[in-house]
Amino acid sequence: MDDGARLRITYVGHATVLIELAGIRLLTDPVLRPRVLHIKRAVPPPSDEVIRAIDAVLISHLHPDHLDFSSLRTIGRNVPVIAAAGSGRLLRRRGVQHVTELSPGETTRVGETHVLAARVEHDGRRYPLGRKIDALGFDVRVAGRRVFFAGDTDLFEEMRELAGGLDVALLPISGWGTRLGGPGHLDPRQAAEAAAMLRPRMAVPIHWGTLLRRGLDRTRPELLSDPAREFVSRIGELAPGVEPRVLAPGESLELT
Repeated sequence: MDDGARLRITYVGHATVLIELAGIRLLTDPVLRPRVLHIKRAVPPPSDEVIRAIDAVLISHLHPDHLDFSSLRTIGRNVPVIAAAGSGRLLRRRGVQHVTELSPGETTRVGETHVLAARVEHDGRRYPLGRKIDALGFDVRVAGRRVFFAGDTDLFEEMRELAGGLDVALLPISGWGTRLGGPGHLDPRQAAEAAAMLRPRMAVPIHWGTLLRRGLDRTRPELLSDPAREFVSRIGELAPGVEPRVLAPGESLELT
């Protein structure tokens, strides 16, 4: 198979996705351990293959369920990290050796792969009273292939500007509790509306089916499955030209 035409997406869980594109391995928002604060991983941990030979890590924002320093150390301190402008000081202080900071609209390269920082609607600061830092989405492209990773976001009209030529949109659809937590998030219906605006070939739901507040895996197990089912239903209603592809944590899809 021609590596230039190969696109493989592995949903590791929550907002962690392995994007393999033209021979480059990018890992988004890695959360690999069994527990983060009061949030528990409700599915088996990822295999060692997921973190093998990562070329760069993409960090969408600084919330603990997206930026987990323990997971970054597991991947390796020397693996380059691409994050929002203003994040570098925190990352370097915690041992990350190579940080590229981007503002929305700026681009960097990993090998031949272009990584564009895209605007999203989400409060990206580490703590509620911390310094304001943008959250980012990432538009990854090479050799005519494009993947958009939304991180966390709300709907906003300028999202339509990313439409055109997207192979895969990775869209958050849920959270880790019984509520989404206010503005800056997408529920399954809103994620389907985002798919209608972005018009990708495929829409893969993320930010679901992995992490739950402690105890909810026993009392509300449906929270691990219902969001994806509703997303598929809403896609059929709101974005019938988009193919929904639900991946359970650990599953992959490949396009050639």
